[in-house]
Amino acid sequence: MMHRHHHPIWDLPLCFVIATTLILILALTRCGADDASFLNCSSTIQCGILQNASYPFWGRSRASYCGLPNFELTCQDNTTPLLNISSQIFRVLQFNDSLKTMTVARNDYWGTLCPASYTNTTQAVTSSFGYTSDTVASNLTLYYGCEASPTTIASAIVNSQFNCTTNGNNVTGYFITKKVSDITNIDPTILATYFGGCTTSVVLPANQSAIQEIEWNPTSATVESAIDNGFGLQWTVDDQCTLCLASGGQCGRDNSSGDFACYCQDKSYSSTCSGSSRQFILSPAGVLVIIVASISAIAIIFILKIKTRIFSWKVPFVKSEKDPDIEKLMVIHGSLVPRRYRYIDLKKMTNSFSKKLGQGGFGAVYKGEIRDVGLVAVKILTGSKSSPEEFINEVVSISRTSHVNVITLLGFCYEGKKRALVFEYMPNGSLDKFMYSGKALNMSSSLEWKILYQIAIGIARGLEYLHRGCNIKILHFDIKPQNILLDRDFIPKISDFGLAKLCLGQESAVSILGMRGTIGFIAPEFVCRNLGRVSHKSDVYSYGMLVLEMVGIRDFDIKVSNSSEMYFPEWIYRNLELGKDLKLPLNVTEEEEVLVRKMIIVSLWCIQTNPSDRPPIVKVIEMLEGSFESLQMPPKPISYSPTRPSSQHWEMTTLSSNWSHEEERILENIEENNNTW
Repeated sequence: MMHRHHHPIWDLPLCFVIATTLILILALTRCGADDASFLNCSSTIQCGILQNASYPFWGRSRASYCGLPNFELTCQDNTTPLLNISSQIFRVLQFNDSLKTMTVARNDYWGTLCPASYTNTTQAVTSSFGYTSDTVASNLTLYYGCEASPTTIASAIVNSQFNCTTNGNNVTGYFITKKVSDITNIDPTILATYFGGCTTSVVLPANQSAIQEIEWNPTSATVESAIDNGFGLQWTVDDQCTLCLASGGQCGRDNSSGDFACYCQDKSYSSTCSGSSRQFILSPAGVLVIIVASISAIAIIFILKIKTRIFSWKVPFVKSEKDPDIEKLMVIHGSLVPRRYRYIDLKKMTNSFSKKLGQGGFGAVYKGEIRDVGLVAVKILTGSKSSPEEFINEVVSISRTSHVNVITLLGFCYEGKKRALVFEYMPNGSLDKFMYSGKALNMSSSLEWKILYQIAIGIARGLEYLHRGCNIKILHFDIKPQNILLDRDFIPKISDFGLAKLCLGQESAVSILGMRGTIGFIAPEFVCRNLGRVSHKSDVYSYGMLVLEMVGIRDFDIKVSNSSEMYFPEWIYRNLELGKDLKLPLNVTEEEEVLVRKMIIVSLWCIQTNPSDRPPIVKVIEMLEGSFESLQMPPKPISYSPTRPSSQHWEMTTLSSNWSHEEERILENIEENNNTW
């Protein structure tokens, strides 16, 4: 009996053939007449630096139903994009559609402190947009119509006078860079009397670095520059629009009801385009092409099938690089997941990892560039033991943070065993580069300590945001100079969340096996658990040690690598208590010495052995920003005797080859208590 020969072509999955045919049909069909609204909303807005702006923006060629109120764009002289928010005009200085951010400036204040009328920034800005993390919404106030010289005001207010000629009248004005609500016991209506009975005031948003520049150099020119440099806005595109675009439509709104509308090729829908509404007309010539193309597709699949079988005979097992768990997790988290990059994308943006910026505890960092973003830092993770779920959860948590003093996560890569994070690039590198030298920040000595002081406050604000400000509390557990990055204006950014832990709800303490952190910055409760639970106070301890290192009260010419005799809290405490010289550089002014002593006293509070004796980070900020006279000396530092943890539980990032005297005493106690663990 003859057996029918089983040809490999009969093993071809029927779905491949069907899918190929359908794709060809769709490719060779032509739709009926497109809806006019669909065509209009398919266009984008071009003007100068603004390119390809689409929903929720409208204006120029895009009708009002293609966008949302307060998102109207016009183009001045075909070069300058203007944004109309509730009839207030803003110049668009930068526009990034992929990140959904822009930098804008008040058009009426462009190049002047004396506009035709004095109006506050419209409240519609906050109802339609959000401020970016580097924007200070209400820290710059201009007062107009002030007739007399101002009286003495609290030292917290930086003030300066400017003069205007408005509508032919000479007007005297003043500016402050402190929120009125932050000025103790001063009512906003009374504050104007300090400037001689001013008739009106205007509050303007500004960039954080611009505010600091005004405080360092309080002149009308720096104020004008701060306003012209603009402030950051961000917007979001809701899930309805995402679904509409995925169905082939264009996002917009119904002009009558104001509700969302999805404009499709045939008509508009309330959510997504209906697949059955699309009418396809196939030409007779297209039928012949489809038949030929289908046969060709089957032949190609057949050849690939044969090659796959031959390859499988030679290579028994080939592991797939695609992780189904990651795909599921990305669908679950949806828009909260930042942009995902392929490993080949990372190689392209870093020029095959040619420019290494540094080496951290969990991998190397490389300089890269993305066309629509700019310069970035790419961290290739190594030695990570986290599961796909843990990795994605951490990525989502970090990406949800938005603060001027926390590094911004732009994207990630998860491809097989390859994992990477893409961050914003910090041109001034890490804080450790600017320590141990009297010429630390390459700036004049009169500004140097003020900058260090502002950096210390910025780090504290970043920690306060992580502990209290974001949706999920984040305990960092590795605060050290190498993990503090500085932008071009020396604004600090907390980075490297490799050892961080997430706290849900109102939790502030976590359970951790072993030690986390870097020798010299680890809180004692990591070593000696009878001192208390590991919590947000552990970050406070690391912060205190970091600030002491920033102050560097010993030999200012010491090398970074020589850390064997770094700091002695007891010696510091004794000298402060007795009012002795702290061996600061000779060129330190009295004002700067007050800042340094304030930083030291606050640090001594932070490094108290018992976690309950340490202040929360919000109190740390209050002490740093308050007066020196109001500070109280903390309790005298005491030694602690930790027991030895099991070696397999230790998680260290960077271990110094040299140990401080205090750490040597700790290790001696560890050895003595080895049998008690």
